[in-house]
This record gives sequence, C-alpha cells and structure tokens, in this order.
Amino acid sequence: MDRRNALKEFRETIKSAGLKYTPQREKIFKVILSTRGHFEIEELVHKIRSKNINVSRATVYRTLEILKNLGYVNEVIKFKNKTIYEVALKDHHDHLICRKCKKIIEFHSDEIEKLQSKICEEYGFKPDFHRLEIFGLCKDCQK
Repeated sequence: MDRRNALKEFRETIKSAGLKYTPQREKIFKVILSTRGHFEIEELVHKIRSKNINVSRATVYRTLEILKNLGYVNEVIKFKNKTIYEVALKDHHDHLICRKCKKIIEFHSDEIEKLQSKICEEYGFKPDFHRLEIFGLCKDCQK
C-alpha cells in the first residue's frame, strides 16, 4: 500500500469495521502518513496541534489505537515508559536502539527471519507477528 492509496483504503476499512469515519480521524491519519520515521504519541499530539487541527488528546490516542488494530500503524518499540510507532507501509524490518542518543536504526536480516521460522516450526508454533529490538550504544555514542 502506498501513501496515496492509503487514505482511500482507510475510509473503506473504517466503514467496513463498523466504525465512524470522521473528519478528525482523517486529519490524524493524514498527519501520521506525513510523518517520516518513528514517532511517539505525544510528539504526534504536538504535531497535530502545531497544524491548528482541533482534536482532543483522547481522540488522537483512540485513533492511534484504531490505526494500530487495523494494521496502518505498528507499535515498534517500548522503551523507558514510551511507545514508539511507525507507519506500517514498509517491508518488515527490525530495530537497533541507542540507549544514549535514542537513535533508531532499521535493519533486515534474512538469516534472522529464517531462524525465527525454524524455531517456530520446531515448537509447532504459529506466529502472528514479531518484532526484534536490540538495545545498546550506536557507534557515535561509543566514542
């Protein structure tokens, strides 16, 4: 799904899920789609308010939860009482997180993916999803 078609698909998905499609939800979704990289919910609230979009914090939180449940947003990292999200329009990837500067480095490894599949198969486990987060220090913070 690309960003251009995402809004149209979002309208249809919201309605087919039996939820109301509101102008507030659309505006929140557009701001999320315009967000590059990872974001925390309070950053999202601030960004929405800086654009003079009149929605409550509660509406932002509820809409983000709906977007997460519908697969438009991924919860990717829980770190120091914060949850970090990203738009779910990318291929699967995992994350390296610097504990000092908070930099998030995305990576993909076919070897890790194959190993995870093998482990699931060995245990007769059917995965729904997974995320891999490795915490440490980036090369700049190691200096």
